[in-house]
Amino acid sequence: MENTLDIAIEELKLNRSNWKLVKFGDIAIQQKQSVDRDYTELTKYVKGEHMGSEDLHLREWGELTDEYLGPAFIRKFEAGDILYGSRRTYLRKVVIAPFEGITSNTTFVIKANEKKIDKRLLPFIMLSEGFAINSIKNSKGSVNPYINWKDISNYEFPLPPKDQQAQLAELLWAMDEVIEKEMEVLEILKSSSQIFFENAVENIDGKLIPLSRILIPKNSKSHVPHERKKYIGLEHIESGNLECISFSDTSEVLAQCNIIEPRDLCYSKLRPYLDKAFIANFEAISTTELLIYDTHKASKEYVLFHLHSRPFLHFVTGKAFGTKMPRVSHKIIGEFEIKVPEDESIIISKMSLFVSSQKLIKSKIASSKALQKSLINQIF
Repeated sequence: MENTLDIAIEELKLNRSNWKLVKFGDIAIQQKQSVDRDYTELTKYVKGEHMGSEDLHLREWGELTDEYLGPAFIRKFEAGDILYGSRRTYLRKVVIAPFEGITSNTTFVIKANEKKIDKRLLPFIMLSEGFAINSIKNSKGSVNPYINWKDISNYEFPLPPKDQQAQLAELLWAMDEVIEKEMEVLEILKSSSQIFFENAVENIDGKLIPLSRILIPKNSKSHVPHERKKYIGLEHIESGNLECISFSDTSEVLAQCNIIEPRDLCYSKLRPYLDKAFIANFEAISTTELLIYDTHKASKEYVLFHLHSRPFLHFVTGKAFGTKMPRVSHKIIGEFEIKVPEDESIIISKMSLFVSSQKLIKSKIASSKALQKSLINQIF
């Protein structure tokens, strides 16, 4: 598949002589069907946080019975609809709904105008650099910038005729298939490492110690204007990852923040089911929704593996308080006991092999995504 794809990309010769300049609103139709959640058979909902940046696949969602949803969650979507995050458009959140459900009225629900465009091509247009720049440039507000439908509907770009659209759609989806297969390998590696870690901890000798006796809170704060240049918000942290590589500039951060030093252990207390914890590899400031720790009695790596373990996630999810924005505290986290062996090095060394394998496949995924992005921008 990959060799065939390389050849197809190499032979891609774009003759734009018969392409026509169109407006986004000509080929995309906004859906505004509302539902009453008290009288609906729909069971699933999608929030902005469920949508990944530059990822057409919806990998997380919620059930309506999971938590309280505000009055904004009235917009119905159907399987195959495109969901577009109209807030903070620089995050480039575009996903294809795999089922019908409900979303917020700040998420645009979009169908392709199939008289004018092959519907398979529309999501890739929305991932193009030109579309993203238009959305960012026309966004309003500073703290939580948003875009109106009329601003993206007026976006102009060249569109090929229908027969060429089909060929381009097939090529782009073939590239996406390569990425998805690599993602499957990554998920298998993650699952295998989880199983290994839990079995290794169960079978090793050690003392059960509550995290309150292991975690050392770090409470240094940064005030406006911030001296450090990198800011880590919860949106920069990928669920299940052991490190955080994304950040934004601090120039627009107007609130008090935590100070993060390299090697600090960081844990998100908000929505603990999202599984966000990492060891910092650069200095930064962060949202105060992150708890920052040093450790003793156990290494940060050993504790981090526990913070990502299924028993810990089950514990904190069950203990979280608040309906709209469930969270945990240092006190709650501290109640969880982990087994601390005299020598954790055997477990850490074997887990390091899993981590190395995951980094390898992540690097491959990043290369494939970069190629896909380049291809999209060559076309549009």
